[in-house]
Amino acid sequence: MATAEKEAKVEELKAIMAEAKGFYLADFTGIDVAAVTQLRNKLRDADVQYQVIKNRLAIRAAEEVGIAGLEEHFSGPTALAYSKEDPIAPAKILQDFVADGGKIQIKTGFMEGEILAADKVEALAKLPSKEELLGKVAAGVQSPLYGLSGVLNGLLRGLVGALSAIEKQRGEGGENT
Repeated sequence: MATAEKEAKVEELKAIMAEAKGFYLADFTGIDVAAVTQLRNKLRDADVQYQVIKNRLAIRAAEEVGIAGLEEHFSGPTALAYSKEDPIAPAKILQDFVADGGKIQIKTGFMEGEILAADKVEALAKLPSKEELLGKVAAGVQSPLYGLSGVLNGLLRGLVGALSAIEKQRGEGGENT
């Protein structure tokens, strides 16, 4: 790779590292082309980018962006998965791929200025998505409202029943007098 190409790649990696909500490094040793294609398709469907990177260029980009401590993770074949929207989506997809028997090994992650060990990345991947959490909050708020609605309806039915009984009683009493 010519020097100009290397500089362009470093600039590209710097932009990714600076703009991405979260990125993850993975070792893809021993993974076949079909599996990589399957992984790339899953990542693409979630609007997550995935690319194989050169370690030395990535180290230089990380240093220039001000991320220290990633150097030890840049050894062997390294792929970078990142998202500009959802910081956890790449971790979820990579972890699901590993759980399904994929031969990829998550090396580390970087999110909100913090380097994440592989076990933290796994824990992050197990968290519910933002949509799931919002659904749970909505259900939690909605449930007491349904209960209140039922109580108020019961009170109204009771009041209507009492008024009907009074009216009926007066109607019967008026005929008798």
